[in-house]
Amino acid sequence: MKTTTALGLALALAAPLAGAQSLADLRNDAATAGDVTTYGMGWGQQRYSALAKINKGNVKRLVPAWNLSLDNSSNASTQPLLVNGVMYVTTHNATLAIDAETGKQKWKTPIELPADVNGYLCCGIHSRGAAVLDGVLYRTTIDAHVMAISMADGKTLWKKQAADYKQGYSMTHAPLIAGGTLITGISGGEYGTRGFLDGWDLKTGDKKWRTWTIPGPGEKGSETWNADRYDKGGAPTWLTGTYDPELNLVYWGTGNGGPWNAAWRGKDSLYICSILALDPATGKIVWHYQTSPGDPYDHDGTNELVLGDLPVDGSSRKVLMQASRNGFFYVLDRANGKLLSATQFGKKVNWATGIDMKTGRPIDTPMTASVRANVESKDFIEAWPSAFGAKNWMPMSFDPTKRRVYMNTLNFGMKVKYNTPAYKQGAWYLGLDLGGWAEPEDGMRGALTAWDPVTGKRVWDVPTPTPFWAGVLSTAGGLVFTGAQTGEFMAFDADTGGKLWQFQTGSGITGLPVTWEHKGQQYVTVTSGAATVYGFLGGDARLAQMPAGSSVWTFKIID
Repeated sequence: MKTTTALGLALALAAPLAGAQSLADLRNDAATAGDVTTYGMGWGQQRYSALAKINKGNVKRLVPAWNLSLDNSSNASTQPLLVNGVMYVTTHNATLAIDAETGKQKWKTPIELPADVNGYLCCGIHSRGAAVLDGVLYRTTIDAHVMAISMADGKTLWKKQAADYKQGYSMTHAPLIAGGTLITGISGGEYGTRGFLDGWDLKTGDKKWRTWTIPGPGEKGSETWNADRYDKGGAPTWLTGTYDPELNLVYWGTGNGGPWNAAWRGKDSLYICSILALDPATGKIVWHYQTSPGDPYDHDGTNELVLGDLPVDGSSRKVLMQASRNGFFYVLDRANGKLLSATQFGKKVNWATGIDMKTGRPIDTPMTASVRANVESKDFIEAWPSAFGAKNWMPMSFDPTKRRVYMNTLNFGMKVKYNTPAYKQGAWYLGLDLGGWAEPEDGMRGALTAWDPVTGKRVWDVPTPTPFWAGVLSTAGGLVFTGAQTGEFMAFDADTGGKLWQFQTGSGITGLPVTWEHKGQQYVTVTSGAATVYGFLGGDARLAQMPAGSSVWTFKIID
């Protein structure tokens, strides 16, 4: 591992680096047209832009401005950042700086990875993005390291190990900078790992704190586990959290329990499938809300936690929104974690009949009650939604002017039978057998969905047989952008769902689109290149001939 010397690091951090920015710039990202300095286009991850030069009236004239190969065939599920005319893109094995106007590569820094690292990964070889501050780019690596890189020349400033990849730990998410601390999570919930969040010193990479997402013996919440099950209990933190600087709270979702077999773990298994609010300076959990207590279906609670303001009982409330994999859309007061609403958005949900608003707990069906009570099951059951969820990781967009959410949703179930788990390092730790997928009657496994979080009702759907696996971007131009696993980058009418434009990028799209302005021109950028866990496990014949090959596409309007 190559790093700078202490003197070199000090000089690098003291020098005025190209593309330097401040915490104030990160806070104002959503209102800054020329830059994209945060994952989610703002600490609240609304993925909404006030830019309107590209709109319903002219989007048909959108054409490629440039395209740059990323020189690999792995999944390009990443969000570019853009600072002072330079775009920064992460892949699993490199970090790139690109001239945003011309698409020419300025520098590329490879990442040295162990030859056997792929054998210990659950769900994809990729990087979802980075964080930037004061001329330094921060990213994670699939072998569970955290890095600081000079934005001026791509040189590594420091690199630290978060965990041992051979124990099943990995990292694919973008870090979060909050309250002067760099915060990262961890992947590996299928490998008998114990989840955590880490806080790092931005300048040195020294560990400031670690918060385990599963309590140890004698700690608060440990009583929600069967004895001696916590240390392999899952609760990974594999997506990026959000931050409210006024409340000085970080919000982070946790994933499935390990093993998936709920009866083996016992009880609620805190803090799996939960929303955590933490103090960024100390990592202390201030409040929590568990969406799927004891989760037996891999209904991760890691999906993005979007911050916004909504009218509740006649007054405006600062809320947190999550479209959970379990099929329910949650709205919480983000100051105290109080549940404000929980409505079903999944088209078919048979594991629960609803959410009890007094207790905040799901109302289990007899099927789920039986699964929770019995380690072994004789026959396969059919659970909806499947382990892919009613919505997977691909982040939604929230338009604060319309108070409307746009998200890519899923609609298929799974056949599953439970058995006694056996732990083996480096192998999946599930405690069940998957018997295949249960198909929807109309054959439409997914949809682009417009959702009203105030009324808890669907506004419109754009159904699709192969689910969209890309992030969603909405704009003041009345547009919703997303991509298809079959290669099309698309723009839809935000009011009706009508498709207004599309462009074939040549490989499946799982990237996170962003829009930005340069010299008075609005641009839209997305990465293309799909090699998804859905493509591998979903049994979707429509993707059999979709070629790999990752690249960055940037579009603009022609006169």
